Amino acid sequence: MQDTDPAPYWNTNVARHPGILRAVPDGCRDALDVGCGDGLLARKLAARARRVTGVDSSPAMIARARELSADHPGTGFVEGDFLTADLPAAGYDFICSVSAVHHMDFTAAVARMRDLLRAGGVLLIVGLAREASFGDWAVTAAAAPVVRTAKLVRRATFPAGMPCVSPHMSYGAVRAEARRLLPGVRYRRHVLRRYSLTWRAP
Repeated sequence: MQDTDPAPYWNTNVARHPGILRAVPDGCRDALDVGCGDGLLARKLAARARRVTGVDSSPAMIARARELSADHPGTGFVEGDFLTADLPAAGYDFICSVSAVHHMDFTAAVARMRDLLRAGGVLLIVGLAREASFGDWAVTAAAAPVVRTAKLVRRATFPAGMPCVSPHMSYGAVRAEARRLLPGVRYRRHVLRRYSLTWRAP
C-alpha cells in the first residue's frame, strides 16, 4: 500500500505532514483528518492507521479525494460540515487538522475534536492566525525570506478549487482559547506561518 501519491505536490501545509505522521500513536486503529481537502494527508495516514476518515465541506475536494484514494483500503471520506457530520463519539485514536480550523468556529471545532478522541488519543491541529502585536509582526517579518525561498525552491502549489479563507483570530487568542479547551496543550509557532496544537486525551 502506498503512503504517498505518485507525484506529490508541496506547499506550506504539506510541509507539516512529516511532524503530523510522527505524532500518530502506535497501534492507531482509527484516524480522522478534519478538512482533508483532496485527501493527500489521509492517504499518508493510511500507512499508520487501520482506518482513516477524511471530512471536508467542499464537494469538489471530497470527490477528488475519493478518486485519488480508490487504491487505499481502509480510507473513507465524509462530505459535510465537520461540526454536524455524523461521526462516532470517542471514536478516534488520532485526529488532525491542517489549515482548516479557521474556516470554522474555533471553539466549537476544537471542542468537537477533543470529544471525538478516545482516552489516550492524540489531537494535532496545524492552523493559521493573524498578526495582532508587535511580536507577531516581528516573527512574521523575520521568517518572510525563509518562506519566500521555500515556496520558490519547492515550487509550492495548492490543489485546484481548494477553498481559501483569511484567519480572523490572532495567535494570542488561539493560544489562550486552546489552553482553556485543552488543558496541558502544547502550542508552537512554526516558521512557515503556521502554529500547531498538540494534545493527548486523558
